[in-house]
Amino acid sequence: IDLDPQQRDAAIRKLQDYFETELDRELGSFEAGFLLDFLADNIGAAFYNQGLYDAVAALSKQFDTMSEGVLALEKPTSL
Repeated sequence: IDLDPQQRDAAIRKLQDYFETELDRELGSFEAGFLLDFLADNIGAAFYNQGLYDAVAALSKQFDTMSEGVLALEKPTSL
């Protein structure tokens, strides 16, 4: 997962804030960057894949709604 520099800096600050608030530990930006890289490399794909599955589910629901709309235009036939 590639983050632009602004997103990466924001993620590092979030990790630092989390460590400070929840774990009462100070995490330097260098260490936070390594932790972010580790998480992205080892866990990021699972989050990415779940995002894909969620997108497919949302699109499928929208497609079902559109299909119902199109089928509502069906004309009666005597065949």
